[in-house]
Amino acid sequence: MTATTDLTTDHSRAVADGAHSHGVVPAGSRAERVTSFDLADIPVPSGREEEWRFSPVARLQPLFAEELAADGVTVTVDPAPEVEVETVAAGDARLGRAGKPGDRTAVAAWNAVAEATVVRVPAEAVASDVTSVRVDGTSQDATASHLVIEAERHSEAVVVVDHRGLALLNQTVEIVVGDGAQLTVVSVQDWAEGAVHASSHRAVIGRDAKLKHVVVTFGGDVVRITPDSTFSAEGGEVEMVGLYFADADQHQEHRLFVDHAVPRCKSRVTYKGALQGAGAHTVWVGDVLIQAEAEGTDTYELNRNLVLTEGARADSVPNLEIETGEIDGAGHASATGRFDDEQLFYLMARGIPESDARRLVVRGFFAELIDEIGVASVEERLLASIEAELEKSMSVITGVPAAE
Repeated sequence: MTATTDLTTDHSRAVADGAHSHGVVPAGSRAERVTSFDLADIPVPSGREEEWRFSPVARLQPLFAEELAADGVTVTVDPAPEVEVETVAAGDARLGRAGKPGDRTAVAAWNAVAEATVVRVPAEAVASDVTSVRVDGTSQDATASHLVIEAERHSEAVVVVDHRGLALLNQTVEIVVGDGAQLTVVSVQDWAEGAVHASSHRAVIGRDAKLKHVVVTFGGDVVRITPDSTFSAEGGEVEMVGLYFADADQHQEHRLFVDHAVPRCKSRVTYKGALQGAGAHTVWVGDVLIQAEAEGTDTYELNRNLVLTEGARADSVPNLEIETGEIDGAGHASATGRFDDEQLFYLMARGIPESDARRLVVRGFFAELIDEIGVASVEERLLASIEAELEKSMSVITGVPAAE
């Protein structure tokens, strides 16, 4: 039997008069979540907590430690000509502006680092090329790292953070988007087999600013990404896009939080994932909080999961809390389902071989989001990775080993 969570909800954009929650009810409001720079305030989880109940806590245990190494990864930045890069000490004033850590890995990473990489787009600058940040695993020592990406007022830039190699990494990524700035951040998790990666992405978005935050996850044994976005002034927008493909025994978890704390801001969340093989597990949790002061909010979140083979499990949990009735709209949709055999039969009946038909269906599932990435090199790698995963899927179905 395939262990899947078949959750299908489709709520139209609606206005609520009070606090409103869908999906699995969290342990208290996200507004009450403990956030702190102090390790003592956020204890080591047992796995029974709401925010850890889907996670392989035992495999993440090394990243909860008070002391972590600093040399398990190397960070190399290839900046656009207009972008500045600097390495700063942990006590630098530019760190911590995107908010406080909200879980054990986040607070452990914050306290363990001795220095951080700061990527800064100066005010009014328009980057003429993509800025590439390469994070390469060099050992399996539990390691902490810290990256700050700041787009100052009225600047524009695209930053790609590319994770490769073998590592046991606890990471902080802070994103600061100044007033009127437009920033795209793409985080690619293309780890080697055996890697374990927990990453806290914390973003703050200024007045009339726009952030596009893209997460692409394929590699590694365990990957847990927790992107948080909050607005500091009116008119801000965030678009959060995610694509993931889990293979046998991989755990991929994406746990998002959008905090509408000020009026007249907009958020859109769209994540899609596919999974195959025994023990493949994906988790998507989307929390949106519209606080009482956030009148005129416009928000929507969507998650879709495609189960390709037996033995895989997908968990999808959307949560929406609304503390004011004066909003433009809010809603979500979530669905997890098996591969559509009717689509496959339709294509094969028209002479398309099964392997090609499967590729067409899966490519069609991801196509909209691939086009949304906006970085050609990432899109090409993503398509190649999908092809490689589908080769594995076909080898399971036909019994013919995938080509090396």
